[in-house]
Amino acid sequence: MKMKKTNINDLAKAVMSELENYKNKTTENIKKTVIEISDETRKDIKANAPKKTGKYAKGWKKKIVKETGDSIAVTVYTPSGYRLSHLLEYGHAKRNGGRVKAMPHIKPAEEEAIKKLEKEIIKNLQDG
Repeated sequence: MKMKKTNINDLAKAVMSELENYKNKTTENIKKTVIEISDETRKDIKANAPKKTGKYAKGWKKKIVKETGDSIAVTVYTPSGYRLSHLLEYGHAKRNGGRVKAMPHIKPAEEEAIKKLEKEIIKNLQDG
């Protein structure tokens, strides 16, 4: 770490400048991490999704929903809609009785993404 000399009168300005630099660096690194982990999550869901025809599994997408200077929101979704995803993830009743077995593929990917993101954010903040 490079030491800077400053006048006591300019100390508050120097501290604020360093804090702003730290915030900008960590914000950009965390945004990049969120995008990378959302890509990994999409790939994980695709790999573990049921593949009767393959169309459902291939359809998973990632989209940046909102990005500001200080935040980013990314969603992983399927254009085929939440209804099919819900039925496959949790199973459902058959028309003539019985049940279709659940095939969890979203929840495990989500849980793994949360763990990775928490770990990477902590690492990023410590490395600053």
